[in-house]
Amino acid sequence: MMVLITYDVNTEDANGRKRLRRIAKQCVNYGQRVQNSVFECLLDPAQCKELQHQLLTIMDEEKDSLRFYYLGNQYHTRIEHFGAKSGYDAEGTLII
Repeated sequence: MMVLITYDVNTEDANGRKRLRRIAKQCVNYGQRVQNSVFECLLDPAQCKELQHQLLTIMDEEKDSLRFYYLGNQYHTRIEHFGAKSGYDAEGTLII
């Protein structure tokens, strides 16, 4: 299923900046960054729960915000993109 993950981390202090980097690093391991604090991740239910657990462990619930939007398997019909940075095929070949 396609999951859109967004986050807002309070970066007023060094700990916040560290949390921001750690959250972004975890999201990169599971998906594609589409905007600064927005990731599209193609996950199975177990991966989704694992990533959610990892991110909740990192974030400060009193200062930060984390959102998961579950777009499901028919996500192609739910995403429209306009402007710069053309989209990518989440199920296509990934060359590293």
